[in-house]
Amino acid sequence: MAKYLLEGAQTQRLHFRRFAPEDFDKWLPFFQDPSSTRHWEGIPSDPETACREQFHRIFERYDKDLGGMNALIHARSGELLGMCGLLVQDVDGERELEIGYSLLPNARGQGYATEAGSFCRDAAFERGWATSLISIIHTSNEPSMQVAARLGMQRRNRTRYRENPVWIYSISAKK
Repeated sequence: MAKYLLEGAQTQRLHFRRFAPEDFDKWLPFFQDPSSTRHWEGIPSDPETACREQFHRIFERYDKDLGGMNALIHARSGELLGMCGLLVQDVDGERELEIGYSLLPNARGQGYATEAGSFCRDAAFERGWATSLISIIHTSNEPSMQVAARLGMQRRNRTRYRENPVWIYSISAKK
């Protein structure tokens, strides 16, 4: 089992599992919707190329124990809704654990990112994986900032990450 992966976990509405190559066509609509990538520079304009690059990074993280995105599966319908996970990140020379989340366009605005992110936060702290967590959010991505706030995160600082202006949101474990 890859480190920081929450494979097999579940919340009230979501099952967490490892991504599989067969999920490619189910995730492709994320990149086919322009609203999904408008907050991040450097993503290929061709949806299939962008999806292939993301899948490569997902599986590389699994292989290198750098955390990973879990596929978020609707508990009742079995439908892929999005991804959320704990990712080892290097930001401004510091290695930190990030809560990352993305949802397919038809799953947004229904609380899934908050539900999954809360589970990841609690698991990371309860299992002693980190004493603090971050989220890296483009400075124009208001919906993701709102999710971070609902997770109890505070805006820590502004920096650049992968050539994008970002806010670093953070939360520390309660003592």
